[in-house]
Amino acid sequence: MPSINAISVDKLARLIGTPHCPALIDVRTDEDYKADPRLIPGSMRRSHADVAAWRGEFTGRSAIAICQRGAKLSEGAAAWMRHGGVSAETLEHGFEGWRKAGLPLVKTTRMPPPDAEKRTVWVTRARPKVDRIACPWLIRRFIDPRAVFLFVAPAEVEGVAERFSATPFDVEGVFWGHRGDACTFDVMVEEFGLTTEPLLRLAAIVRGADTGRMDLAPQVAGLLAASLGLSRMYADDLAQLEAGMTLYDAFYRWCRDAMDETHTGHSKRPGA
Repeated sequence: MPSINAISVDKLARLIGTPHCPALIDVRTDEDYKADPRLIPGSMRRSHADVAAWRGEFTGRSAIAICQRGAKLSEGAAAWMRHGGVSAETLEHGFEGWRKAGLPLVKTTRMPPPDAEKRTVWVTRARPKVDRIACPWLIRRFIDPRAVFLFVAPAEVEGVAERFSATPFDVEGVFWGHRGDACTFDVMVEEFGLTTEPLLRLAAIVRGADTGRMDLAPQVAGLLAASLGLSRMYADDLAQLEAGMTLYDAFYRWCRDAMDETHTGHSKRPGA
């Protein structure tokens, strides 16, 4: 019988990629993780043995503990978290249930090494427009919710990357950059193993807006206009990124849930 504090794979799949997704904590054993070193999108690794030490990170939040099959490790970790004031559940059937459902799994071999606070750190050029907002959105929603983004002068990206152990993106000559007709967002979707239909639809829109290909999708012009508008509204790149998160949340939900919905400005008047 499933635990009363368990969430189904289908329900979790609807939450991932949205701003309301709980903290996802992978507590699989090292042996199980090494056998399949991938993660459910947005999840982070923690040791079940140290739960009493790290549970405080999530106090006042909701969280989901994920073990191999949704049994003792996730049950115990979730119970310890609840004891510390965290609204914690387990994933029904665990990592195996997610994998068997054919849902996306992030390739951790592509993830940069974390800093001392277990966050990935990224660096790119200041004054972002499209790709340099879209990529951080993708990372925070599907790769590392706590990721840090440094926006610096273009000439200093390489030096900052080296001195501050940051991963450069959307600049010339780096792994996380444009490849042929693909923009950096395309590259991240592919390399991290996130090639779901909604993200591929969004990738086409981002690519069109980032490269001036208005023919790729009818929504390209709208994303470009909104992106340029945000860049004029905010002098602070981090404030622009926070505003852009909402923009991409909306485009993602349209790509996932609302493509077939239509709307007109005319409503029927009473008695008409």
